[in-house]
Amino acid sequence: QVHLVESGGGSVQAGGSLRLSCAFFGVAYSSYCGGWFRQAPGKEREGVAAIDSDGSTTYADSVKGRFTISKDIAKNTLYLQMNSLKPEDTAMYYCAATPPPYGRSCLVLRRPSEYSYWGQGTQVTVSS
Repeated sequence: QVHLVESGGGSVQAGGSLRLSCAFFGVAYSSYCGGWFRQAPGKEREGVAAIDSDGSTTYADSVKGRFTISKDIAKNTLYLQMNSLKPEDTAMYYCAATPPPYGRSCLVLRRPSEYSYWGQGTQVTVSS
């Protein structure tokens, strides 16, 4: 049974930083695709960042240059370092995992419906 547990959310002022963590249980993270999504009140869940098995990454345009996704295979954990936070980054952040698409990069997976497993979410609130 795959189980994901996020941590690291909180409240910060604009310009501040937070680091989110997502621990994988029941599966070796290295064998799965992993990514971060977020959902603000009244809005659809959107992709924030994803990382492939070779370390390649992709980001939403709104977070490029400010957020960094990374992984620690030994700890079976996925991270999202968020710098220069803005009020519009306020949302519930979710990590997600799914088996890799056959013969394709994890980075082609952009939609929430393409991920099979989800964490419970961690709230990030940025005040101006």
